[in-house]
Order: sequence, then structure tokens, then C-alpha cells
Amino acid sequence: MFTGIITGVGRITRIEDLGTSQAHGKRLYVQCPAGYLDDAGLGDSIAINGACMTVTTLQQDAQAPVFTLDISAESLDKTAGLDTLGEVNLEKALRANDRLGGHLVSGHVDGMGEVQHFAPVGESWELRILAPQALAKYLAYKGSITVNGVSLTVNRVNDSKAGCEFSINLIPHTISNTALHRLAPGVRVNLEIDVIARYVERMLSLG
Repeated sequence: MFTGIITGVGRITRIEDLGTSQAHGKRLYVQCPAGYLDDAGLGDSIAINGACMTVTTLQQDAQAPVFTLDISAESLDKTAGLDTLGEVNLEKALRANDRLGGHLVSGHVDGMGEVQHFAPVGESWELRILAPQALAKYLAYKGSITVNGVSLTVNRVNDSKAGCEFSINLIPHTISNTALHRLAPGVRVNLEIDVIARYVERMLSLG
């Protein structure tokens, strides 16, 4: 489990094919901030842009530690931003005694959204994302949503035939301490709905 509070911004520096066909996945090399992997071990879970992955190797360089992960073709097909070099949001798995600063996040991507608008408003930034229609029922005013692994609060929702556009306000701290500053219209992002909304929908469907 995770909280959606990003603990570091890493960088995918190298991508290797795990086979010769599209049925094979990739091996990603992720460079982390200095000291980030000091308490990490093989087999640990780290969320990469909101997708829970398993650490397969560790290179404990003091200034630029690196870990690798193997991602399947299925996971690559269901996520965004994990097949290209560049910055990614990182969060290590939640410990039982940690603060729950965001909301409960599983690290399982429910769908991909597309950035419609990203621009400054005063000291903050407005981010509007079009989510798939299938996720619309889980998005609510002042509800929680995870975008590329970041726990955020929905400010507005607008349903249409194309999907559900929701709006988020990003404060300067979020812009400075996550990879969300790299977003632009047309970019796809990983979305995970609030786990509580998922269970409520299931209970109502059986009621």
C-alpha cells in the first residue's frame, strides 16, 4: 500500500528489452536521489508514476543510486510513461507506523487519462484531465484521485460523452517536488481511483 505522497523524483535512464517480441516486457533502470535506497532491499515495492513495481537489483552508489525493475508487456499496455526515458514519481511502500498523509493507494492503475489543460492560476497551477467514461462514477467534488502516483483532491467534474474531465489545483510545493511539472496537453497519465469509492460502488451494485 501507498499514500500518494511522493518521496522522491527519479529518472528512467535505461530501458532494455526482455525478449524479441511485443509479448515480452522491459527492464527499467531508475536513478534515484542520493540516499533514497538506503533502506530499500531486493523484492521491495516502489510505486513508479503510481504503478507498484518490484525492485530486482540495487546499485547503492552514494550520489546516484539505481534500482531495476521488470515490467510486463501487459503492464506497459495499461500504464503511461513507463516506456520512455525521463523523470518519474517515486514512493516506497507504506509502513504500518507511517503517517497517512494522502489517502490509501494500492499502486494499481485503473485507467489512463489525458491532460486537457495545464496552466498557472495565481501562485498555483490548474490541471484538467479527461478520464475514461468507466471511471466517471468514482470521481466526485472534493474526492481523492491519484495522478501519476500523486494523491490529489478533485475541485470540479464535468461529464460528457468523451469521458469525465476533472480539475485539480496544484500548489507550488507539488510542482517543485514531483514530476507533474512535466505535464502538458495531450500527455497521458496514470489514474487510480479512491479505494473507498471502489468498495462503495461494489456494495451499491449488489444492494
